Amino acid sequence: MIYKLQKKFIIISTVSILAVVIIVFGLITAFSVSSMNRNLDVLADSISEGGGRFPDRFAEGRPPKKEEEIPRPSFDFITQETPFSTRHFTVWLSSEGAVERVNLEFIHSVSAEDAEAMAKKVYNGKAYRGWISNYRYKMYESDGAKAIAFIDGSMNLSSLLQSVMISAFVLLLCMALAIILIAMLSKRVVKPIAESYEKQKQFVTDANHELKTPLTLIMANLDIAESELGKNEWLDDMREEGHRMTELVNQLVSLSRMDEDSSQISFSSLDLSEALLDTVAEFEAIAESRGKRLSSNVERDVVLNADETLMRRLFSILLDNAVKYCDESGDIEVALKLRKHAVLTIENTYSAVSETELNRLFDRFYRADKARSFTGGYGIGLSIAKSIALKHGGDIVAYKKDASHIGFKVTLPVNGREIRKKSYS
Repeated sequence: MIYKLQKKFIIISTVSILAVVIIVFGLITAFSVSSMNRNLDVLADSISEGGGRFPDRFAEGRPPKKEEEIPRPSFDFITQETPFSTRHFTVWLSSEGAVERVNLEFIHSVSAEDAEAMAKKVYNGKAYRGWISNYRYKMYESDGAKAIAFIDGSMNLSSLLQSVMISAFVLLLCMALAIILIAMLSKRVVKPIAESYEKQKQFVTDANHELKTPLTLIMANLDIAESELGKNEWLDDMREEGHRMTELVNQLVSLSRMDEDSSQISFSSLDLSEALLDTVAEFEAIAESRGKRLSSNVERDVVLNADETLMRRLFSILLDNAVKYCDESGDIEVALKLRKHAVLTIENTYSAVSETELNRLFDRFYRADKARSFTGGYGIGLSIAKSIALKHGGDIVAYKKDASHIGFKVTLPVNGREIRKKSYS
């Protein structure tokens, strides 16, 4: 159990760190792309203002004073060398979209045909800003027609890719180091829980030994007192409470063993249908004596590898719980079906289902009745049932069928263990 807790702690920590790394990487990439686009858009605005070239005042390294269409970067990146280091070209089109003029003075790698093809593609796309190939463009009005300024963003894209790769490498390295540290420190983190758990197990074991001896003596003395004094109600009450205490101690020991390694479980081929029908038959008389109707709909020949003793105990716990808490003259329905999993459901009439904390029914010593009136249970049975289901790779949940019915659903998935229907020969 402690190993599973440590493993779960590492997995949760790893997932959390991975989520943070992905978010940080996404933010870094988004801000980098946004900053690059803003810078290129500022250059495109300046070229469009200058009619296909940078205005003369850029030679002095000053940005234009005219209010721009997009927010300026918070720092001034334009210098006297910017007009000479920025590769760009401009294409003018008529109102019908025909190319009228191309300015390739400030670029060498683009032919007139390529420039016209890109301009027509941008014009037909209707987007005023964007990317086409490695070029950032801006389409604007020019003397009643359209003009498109293209900025070569190859260097920017290359720098962005490098920075993104470096960021990813650094973040992944940090994540790996963090996971290694978590794995190394996880034992220390769960150590207090492990010690508390071991003390709890030791307490249960010690309590079992310490309580069984006096209980045995008490029950023996009761038999002696009864033989000398004869039967009376006080001795009967004492014997009943002694039996209750003995049962409680035994259940505590069973629950403690359920928490231990599953190596103690003996798996073998089990006819789940037959075992369930046997248990239902045992409880039919009990249910009838209490004025409750017990019916079953069990699919036959459902076989799986399981511990027969534990499975029968699981059935007994759930049926005992249903009989105890079923309303007067109520119904109890048991069903077993085999689909992808073996699914057992036990439903019974229970008018207080709306007031019951269903998510707490499997907590140890939890009792649905707030007054804690004794009904024959100790609040441990369902915890044992949950442990048995988990030991077999399955699970058990409580649910509200309707306003007057409560149900328990046990699912036993394959999970590497054989669950099949017998073939008929």
